[in-house]
Amino acid sequence: MKWASQEDLLPLERYKQQRGAGAAVYDADSSSWSIFSHDGIKRIFADYEHFSSQMQENPTEDEPIEGSILRRDPPKHKQMRSLIAKAFSAKVVEAMEPQIRKISEELIDQAIASGSFEVVNDLASPLPVIVIAELLGIPQEDRELFKRWSDELVGKDYSRYLQCQKEMTDYFRIQIEERRKQPQNDLITALMQSCMADDNGLSELEVIGMCILLLVAGNETTTNLIGSMIMCLESSPEIYSELRRDRALIPGTVEEALRFCSPVQIMERRVKADIDWNGHLMKEGQRVYTFIGSANHDENVFVDPERFDIRRSPNPHLAFGHGIHFCLGAMLARLEARVALDVVIDRLEGLQRLDDEPLERLDSDMMFGIKQLRIRV
Repeated sequence: MKWASQEDLLPLERYKQQRGAGAAVYDADSSSWSIFSHDGIKRIFADYEHFSSQMQENPTEDEPIEGSILRRDPPKHKQMRSLIAKAFSAKVVEAMEPQIRKISEELIDQAIASGSFEVVNDLASPLPVIVIAELLGIPQEDRELFKRWSDELVGKDYSRYLQCQKEMTDYFRIQIEERRKQPQNDLITALMQSCMADDNGLSELEVIGMCILLLVAGNETTTNLIGSMIMCLESSPEIYSELRRDRALIPGTVEEALRFCSPVQIMERRVKADIDWNGHLMKEGQRVYTFIGSANHDENVFVDPERFDIRRSPNPHLAFGHGIHFCLGAMLARLEARVALDVVIDRLEGLQRLDDEPLERLDSDMMFGIKQLRIRV
């Protein structure tokens, strides 16, 4: 692909070198480990007894997202997952397809009518914001606020990361209080009612942390998936032509985009107790950084990993994680991406960029996505 060699966009060559450096790479300055191989990361994700997702013992008002399912170990994790699993069941997600298609069509038609189509701002960004906001029961006028918070939570500015969590805590406290007075048919109400269910229910801070996580997980990752997928297809016009002839190739295209441009590039774990891991002594309390973006290009697992292959089978990528923390919203993200691509194919005979300016990556180490992609209509 014509942009794949740009190491400032997607550091494929650096990942390859680091995979060759050994099973685990130790950084003495931060007393942390980095894992780059598919096998190593998959094993760590599955081994929650030795590698904890819980970075803090108890969530605080400063960082309520630490109290979400993302940062909890069993048995708390199992309890929290069961509370929200119903909201992302196959039956619920499948029923959302007509609405997702309607939103996608409206967004693209509006862009085309204006004479230009900027993939990120016109489609990839607003679509998942609208979907997750409707699930949570958030008013339409607050969607732009949601998007700003979501961007800041995955950015590099730690002070803004903390500040937006404070703003979101205040916001969701108001939403929860309104649901106490007048319950609605939305996810905030369901989570809030779990607080009052019994002694095993969530605390208010945990509910807020869950809402913040759902916003980011249901928005930022899907935005980046859709944007990256269109970017890959714009660079491979022959593949786009194939998709126009055979829509059955769309699901495989989504999976390959998840692998090639993993929306989440890095996940963090904490060593629970001293452990000899592949000949490396990892000590209690040390951080372990798992580079999913590297794992999904591991030549020991994927044949010709630098090639964007929509027929790749099997495609055991780790874009949604593995084990007990496998992404609950994976089915919804896949659906949104499939529908968005299907509608793009309906509307556009080809994908051609309006300019040759280098693509810019988001200002985030944890996430991969592009800032802008203008397509000729």
